[in-house]
Amino acid sequence: MSGEIVNLRRARKRQVAAVAEARAAANRVAFGVAKSAKRALRAERDLADRRLDGHRRSEPDDVG
Repeated sequence: MSGEIVNLRRARKRQVAAVAEARAAANRVAFGVAKSAKRALRAERDLADRRLDGHRRSEPDDVG
């Protein structure tokens, strides 16, 4: 028994941290768009929608 002395509490915490980091890495891949990028894309889409709506022809009134 000339092995290293291991603190089991620390070993468990290290293992839990490794699992959490693996899960976080998977989530970063799955949901990997940063909030600032989401905001920029949303602002760009809103601007395009406003421009399109600004060029929209108005519906003729029914005079019938």
